Formats: sequence, structure tokens, C-alpha cells
Amino acid sequence: QVHLVESGGGLVQSGGSLRLSCAASGSILDYYSIAWFRQAPGKEREGVSCIASGDGSAYYLDSVKGRFTISRDNAKTNAVYLQMDSLKPEDTAVYYCHGIRILTSTNYWGRGTQVTVSS
Repeated sequence: QVHLVESGGGLVQSGGSLRLSCAASGSILDYYSIAWFRQAPGKEREGVSCIASGDGSAYYLDSVKGRFTISRDNAKTNAVYLQMDSLKPEDTAVYYCHGIRILTSTNYWGRGTQVTVSS
């Protein structure tokens, strides 16, 4: 069973925008939080942003603060979004959605979506 599915990646020019979506089977409130990670070629995976299920608090990697915005819709689409503006070539990476299911404390990862920012 697939639990988290990302979409919305693509190729964009520097300064452009993309909106990533992470759709959850069940409810996104079944997870402690939903986070976005990214991994660029030859680099370690890093956390980009996270939104808590409880109070909706959001956290960001310093390098994306002011450019990326995480949000959630636990009513209609049951998804978490990452709005990425003012994209830079260094944002190029595969972006992954991650959550820890509350009932089982199991980690779930999506398969990733490629974001490529050209200079």
C-alpha cells in the first residue's frame, strides 16, 4: 500500500516557481508531521520543511526561508504542499515526502519528484 505520493516536480528557470504536493492515504493527521526532504546528486538527503499535525507549526531549512512555504489541507485534498518561489539552481534535487505514522511509529517515504532549476 502506497502511503505518500509526491507530484508537481519539473524543470523551471532560475527565479521561477513550482508547487509540490504530497498526497497521503488515510489522513495526514495520522502522522506526527509531514516533512519535505531533498537529495541532490552526490549529496546527502536534507530536511527542507516540516509541518506538524497538531498545531500546524512549520519549520524551514535556513536556505529556503522566505522562498518556500509549506501548507496542508486535511479537509478536501488530504495533502501537504510545498510552494517554492524564487527557485535557484542549488534547489535542484529529488524532493521526497516523509511522515511517521502515529499508531505504529513507522516511517514512510514517497518515491520522490525531480525538481530541476536551470540558470
